[in-house]
Amino acid sequence: MATVQKLPTRLHHTAYVSRNLEATRQFYEDIIGLPLQATWCESDELFGAERTYCHLFFGIGDGGALAFFQFARPEDQEMFGPKMPETPFHHVALKVDADVQKGIEQRLRAAGYTEPKMFVLDHGYCRSLYAVDPDGMIVEFTVDHPDVEKINATRRADAHSELKRWLAGDHRSNNMYR
Repeated sequence: MATVQKLPTRLHHTAYVSRNLEATRQFYEDIIGLPLQATWCESDELFGAERTYCHLFFGIGDGGALAFFQFARPEDQEMFGPKMPETPFHHVALKVDADVQKGIEQRLRAAGYTEPKMFVLDHGYCRSLYAVDPDGMIVEFTVDHPDVEKINATRRADAHSELKRWLAGDHRSNNMYR
């Protein structure tokens, strides 16, 4: 019998580099609605050199945050700066309720966001609103299906067998919620 290990309690933060912290602030605070909760300006010995940077933390409801860095020296910014892949499959997803998602969608539209900078996918088990931030990172705002607990229990029960099936070459969909 496997030992049950204690899990992390929540995401503390996830961090990315920004080309322009003010554009980042406008997107996440003014349009999306995440409050700017901290600005840290620091210098540290990082990767063999003294590096000066500023990082912003935007709060989410569980106490976690999205964090963004900008370096003072152009060469540091270039070395560590945004190189977001050209794919919608590299993104961060935040859980929201339907009213919050609707408000974000309305503010994005009012700010001029249209496809491909903003799009919606109904996965069946959730409805996702995707938006591309000023640095090209995709942020997903997800509303779970009303039967999320039942759906999650089904997927937990067959997670290993479904992975094994997929890896063996059986690529049939198991999404009966669409």
